[in-house]
Amino acid sequence: MTKLTHLDDAGNAAMVDISAKDATVREAVADGRITMSKEALTAIKDGLIKKGDVLATARIAGIMAAKKTSELIPLCHPLALSKVAVDFAFEDDGVRVTALARLTGQTGVEMEALTAASVALLTIYDMAKALDKNMEISGIRLLSKTGGKSGDWHAV
Repeated sequence: MTKLTHLDDAGNAAMVDISAKDATVREAVADGRITMSKEALTAIKDGLIKKGDVLATARIAGIMAAKKTSELIPLCHPLALSKVAVDFAFEDDGVRVTALARLTGQTGVEMEALTAASVALLTIYDMAKALDKNMEISGIRLLSKTGGKSGDWHAV
């Protein structure tokens, strides 16, 4: 079994020491989706949500969340991200969110991409819940990561 990196030899939680790792360009992409009623989806598409521009707000929320990941997830390193992008695709029954995080550094950005996607989806829910409290967030997952000692990985 692979040793868990966030546990010390005694089994205690510990932040991984990355000081000896080489700084490389690292990138991660995550996605997820939110399903909703046709009414809510049309209102988002047409800009009719009373709280404002749903996707613009969700994009900003996702970017802000990526930057705050180390404050939300225990043992994550604070990172100097060089890029965070949050994009949206309308689907027949909802919206797909894709988030990208990138830096040149000593540790990966998978948690930052996942956090960005999650918070963007939660923001969509918050802004449209007056029209559809039955929305469902699902499928949040890492799609790919590149860079670092372990190399590239892509979801199957």
